[in-house]
Amino acid sequence: MTKILVDGIEVDVPAEYTLLQACEMAGAEIPRFCFHERLSIAGNCRMCLVELKGAPKPVASCAYAVKDCRPGPNGEPPEVLTRSGQTKKAREGVMEFLLINHPLDCPICDQGGHCDLQDQAMAYGVDSTRYGENKRAVEEKYIGPLVRTAMNRCIHCTRCVRFLAEVAGVPDLGAIGRGEDMEITSYLEQAMGSELQGNVADLCPVGALVPKPQSYNIRPWELSKTESVDVMDAVGSAIRVDARGREVMQIEPRVNEDINEEWISDKTRHPVDGLRVQRLDRPYLRENGRLRPASWGEAFAAIAAKVKGADPKRVGALVGDLAGVEEIFALKGLMTALGVANLDCRQGGERLDPAWGRASYVFNPTIPGIEAADAILLVGANPRTEASLLNVRIRKRWRMGPLAVGLIGEDTDLTYPHTYLGAGTDTLAALAKGEHSFLEILKGAERPLVIVGGAALADPAVIAAAAALAKDVGAVTAEWNGFGVLHTAAARVGALDLGFVPGVGGLDFFGMIAPGALDVVFNLGADECTVGAGAFVIYQGTHGDRGASRADVVLPGAAYTEKSATYVNLEGRVQQANRAGFPPGDAREDWAILRALSDVLGHRLPYDSLVALRRALYAEHPHLAAIGSVEPGDTVAAVDRLAGLGGTMAKAAFASPVLDFYLTNPIARASRVLAECSSLARGRALEAAE
Repeated sequence: MTKILVDGIEVDVPAEYTLLQACEMAGAEIPRFCFHERLSIAGNCRMCLVELKGAPKPVASCAYAVKDCRPGPNGEPPEVLTRSGQTKKAREGVMEFLLINHPLDCPICDQGGHCDLQDQAMAYGVDSTRYGENKRAVEEKYIGPLVRTAMNRCIHCTRCVRFLAEVAGVPDLGAIGRGEDMEITSYLEQAMGSELQGNVADLCPVGALVPKPQSYNIRPWELSKTESVDVMDAVGSAIRVDARGREVMQIEPRVNEDINEEWISDKTRHPVDGLRVQRLDRPYLRENGRLRPASWGEAFAAIAAKVKGADPKRVGALVGDLAGVEEIFALKGLMTALGVANLDCRQGGERLDPAWGRASYVFNPTIPGIEAADAILLVGANPRTEASLLNVRIRKRWRMGPLAVGLIGEDTDLTYPHTYLGAGTDTLAALAKGEHSFLEILKGAERPLVIVGGAALADPAVIAAAAALAKDVGAVTAEWNGFGVLHTAAARVGALDLGFVPGVGGLDFFGMIAPGALDVVFNLGADECTVGAGAFVIYQGTHGDRGASRADVVLPGAAYTEKSATYVNLEGRVQQANRAGFPPGDAREDWAILRALSDVLGHRLPYDSLVALRRALYAEHPHLAAIGSVEPGDTVAAVDRLAGLGGTMAKAAFASPVLDFYLTNPIARASRVLAECSSLARGRALEAAE
């Protein structure tokens, strides 16, 4: 540690710290535009100038290391002044230069009210200019459907360029020209292709890059802000839902170092318009082949008539990808009361069983734990499309130092170098036999990590082979949990925690949707499948998607922004989504619908409020009460159990369950913005194939 004086306050900081970090340790606030904690240092805005005793001129604190500071003549600690007259004058000079070419259009700028340049101009700006020449003019650029440009405002901080190159791992933006002619642009003004491109608008310290879908629609002071979690994938990113009245207007990231740091994917950020359109706002009944609006009483009566006359062995319940723990718990309680054993939540066909132990179906190393791995094997996984923020963590680990990554499955651009081993089960078997040199890399690693994706979870023999390989290379020990399952659905781990899988003699997901398999099917938001002919289908969900089109009774539920619900992410981390608005029309929260329906069916659920439901939930599953934490499982025992399943793997190539990154659930499919992103992505894929 090195002693340094900041405005007379002595602090001990690591020698590798920059002066900016040291000043913030001492409580001093340093203005900046180009510097960002998660990006490389550019040192090109000079707004962070401070006075360093002994230096001939102010220094850029973001690019000056503490170890480079000289002590005083008598060995005194280096002294930094952040509020001296020289410092203030230097910053005012920098601000004057930054505003020379800035259009000063704050009243009409979308960034007004949350603009870093505007805020710093209040402290360091002046009321006049000494610049008499014309301002620099820059043409607007088309860089895609998600980010609108106003490049006259650009101050060349290069945050956007560095984010895409370093965090997202794509060369979508760059600088052309020099000096006054410098411009930030995409290659030939093409649309950006990254699934994380919306983050550049958050990073931009001025109004040069702003979210296009929300342009000219909102001001920050109009919005109520609600902390919540994302359900577009299984990562569970921390988000903030901003609403105006009853309507969600935008979704922004929150900082959560354990999950998404401060980034979110574009699918997380831009399903906002999908929350408004194609919504189910009243119950519907099918008569003469067509759905008609109905009252809640009519809908419940029709359900009761079918259920009371049905054999429990011919009744089943499905759970979709976006359901919260509370409604799954209520549905399971109702099905148990009815004597129904046909239950399943594994819409993707995963052959995972809670009886094998919790560690057999969660991502055991945790997302931050990826940074400790020194070799990674991906089995049937494409983390870039299945869990974008987890892929960001792998790329971050690769940037920290040498990292060997092997891929079995579809070969794709993961944004970091990897060794493509093969397409399917043959490659996995050959690797286990030592026929690939990558096995020696895994065995030679101190902390190898085996990640099994959705494409490899449909065959228990494949899961067993991956678990046996993880044991063989030393990925699972008392000190290191190097075996992880990569889920793609937000509801999956929570439903498995509740044991929402077939009981004794019960049918699994695909058995239930087979034609003629059941007489009555309760469908809680399962929209990625179609129930076969012959069954009376009760669909409970938010959108008129595939599930509603097949339903005989439609019960309108609440979306994730319209209810307080618990979700468990792929690590097994328990999180709570909070209500930012209310569901439209007669739609209600899902647990409340099931509670009301249980009365009509004669099996009343023993709770009348969300508080009472959670009390019962926590009594049966205490770990779900620990919000924000991960209950550690016995990974060694679980992997031993998986490896002991054995079996012969069918010869097949692994195919990712995510066919279209942007359109994976009914909310996303209802979004015009994400539909445009999907169309552009398909066009890029066709061009690459040619």
